[in-house]
Order: sequence, then structure tokens, then C-alpha cells
Amino acid sequence: MATPKRSYDQQVKNSGMINNMQSPRRDEREEEMSRSVLAMFKSKEEEIERRKLEVRDKVHAHLGRVEKETQRLAEIRQEIEGFTDPMRKDVAMVRKKIDMVNKELKPLGLTCQKKEREYNEALEAFNEKNKEKAQLVTKLVELVTESERIRMKKLEDLSKNIDTLH
Repeated sequence: MATPKRSYDQQVKNSGMINNMQSPRRDEREEEMSRSVLAMFKSKEEEIERRKLEVRDKVHAHLGRVEKETQRLAEIRQEIEGFTDPMRKDVAMVRKKIDMVNKELKPLGLTCQKKEREYNEALEAFNEKNKEKAQLVTKLVELVTESERIRMKKLEDLSKNIDTLH
């Protein structure tokens, strides 16, 4: 049994309406190009997802280390205050720097999570539009096939009428 695409191609050839610009080879090349672009997009999408997870893991690991170091420095500071060490000012300065870095890291983590949500929403919208496109293409093929069938039937009827006149 012929597939809808083959049936359509045969009907177009039979009706003499085929155009060199819309040959099956061109359709195959366009489909191959579409598959190639889709494969490249999926590959890049996977690479982005992998890198995003790596960055997120690094940020979380770094946050954990910073928090541990902050606690450790607090303990050291308490010990230093007990000894009135001459390095007390240096330790306080380093602690302030650590606190500043920690404050900068928190918004970055939130930004990372926000971008991840935006990415997922955009991906979902893309997939929905792609599905909609596929449905529309299917509907178009059905409509064109039905139109060609009706035209062929009318041509056959007209041919019969002409034959009966002669």
C-alpha cells in the first residue's frame, strides 16, 4: 500500500502538475537539513544542560566551602581575640572579604536558578510550537491530497463528458 506521501507524489505526477523546484529530491534534502539542524540543536541543548549542571554543582560546592571557611574563621577569630594577637586586624579584614564574597555568591546562585527556570520555560514553549507545526504540516498534506483527489475526479468526469460528446 502506498504511503500518503507517495500517493500524493504519484497524484501530482499523474496530473502533470509537478514542478522542478518542488521535486522529491528537494523535499528529501530539506528533510535531511531539518533533521541535521534538529540534531545539532539537540546536541547543543544537551551540552548547555551539561554545562549548566556543572556550573551549578561548582557554585554549590563553592558555597559549601565558603560557609565552612566562614565558620572556621569565626572560631579562629575567637581564639585570636583571647590572645590579642597582632594579626587580629588582618584576620578581621580577611573575614570581611569572605563575607563580601559570600554576599556576592548568593545572588549568583539565585540568578542561576532563575535562568534555569527561564530556559525550561523557553524549551517547553519551543516544543509546543514544534508540535503545533507538525500538526499543521500533517493537516496541509491531508488538504492537498484531498484537493488533488477532487481535481482528478473532476478531470475524469470532464474527460468522460468530452468522450460522450464525440
